[in-house]
Amino acid sequence: MTTRERRVLGIAVLLGLLVIASMASIAIGALPMSLSEIRHALFSPTGLPTDQVIRDLRIPRTILGLTVGIALGVAGALIQGHTRNPLADTGLLGLNAGAAFLVVLSMYAFGFTMPNQYIWFALAGSLVAGVVVFGIASIGSGSTSPLSLALAGAAVSFCLQALTNAFLLLDVTTLDGYRFWIVGSIAGRDLEVFWQVAPFLLLGLALALANTPALNVLNLGDDVARALGSNVAVNRAVGLLAVTLLAGAATAACGPIAFVGLVVPHIARAITGPDYRWLVPYAGLLGALLVLLADVVGRVVVRPGELHVGIVLALVGAPFFIAIVRRRKLVAV
Repeated sequence: MTTRERRVLGIAVLLGLLVIASMASIAIGALPMSLSEIRHALFSPTGLPTDQVIRDLRIPRTILGLTVGIALGVAGALIQGHTRNPLADTGLLGLNAGAAFLVVLSMYAFGFTMPNQYIWFALAGSLVAGVVVFGIASIGSGSTSPLSLALAGAAVSFCLQALTNAFLLLDVTTLDGYRFWIVGSIAGRDLEVFWQVAPFLLLGLALALANTPALNVLNLGDDVARALGSNVAVNRAVGLLAVTLLAGAATAACGPIAFVGLVVPHIARAITGPDYRWLVPYAGLLGALLVLLADVVGRVVVRPGELHVGIVLALVGAPFFIAIVRRRKLVAV
């Protein structure tokens, strides 16, 4: 079997696992569902309580988990590739901090409490933060480098976090609303939230897939890429725009979900190698699978309550990533 055939087979296996995980996401919860109840709700609903739970709560939750997982996985692969930093994640560009700041501002100024109310503020905060970081990193030379991006991202993130904390200290109600958003969750969101972020996710995925051939060249080094005829500034700008759209939309919809964009690219790279034409699709599928499985686990471990997906991923992702670092010696990169 050739390398290409193995990679195609891997994609098929991941798609099959995603179907199984999606069915588990629909079936498992405080009210377990049988296959016959799921089939009834999907194809011949009659308004039964189980139909309403499946169609109004679990299907939107599953769809959002799939799309957010894909977005974060792809964004993580891109940001690690463009910065050539194996420890980079989507928060490196200040996206999470930007979203958090405008979410808190909307809660404080307008009293927003529902995801469909503050989602546009979160998305705008992520996009503005990404543009500011990219602009600061480009000052002087007119182009960005991995080091300038990391430094600019850290500076903008710390500044926005300080402003966010200032608003939280001013109002207890804002703090109460913010603490539920910041943990990261796909629960309590309806399809309206999905449709609001879907255009940004689709555009981000299209840009990401178009950027993968150039990313292979950029990883040879900027000088080599220029010698091969690649426009480094344009290709890096396209890639970072894709990261901003994907991570910004995902964060706006569900809050910051940690470790997906950090861990998933390493798993994908271990399977596919360094070719981003395959690594990026694998990272997206693995991200979706990881988010769905974490959400299902969160519903089971403290039943009849549940743990938010962001908490589960933090508990599982931290030791898992430490194991990857020790095994692959990424600290020395």
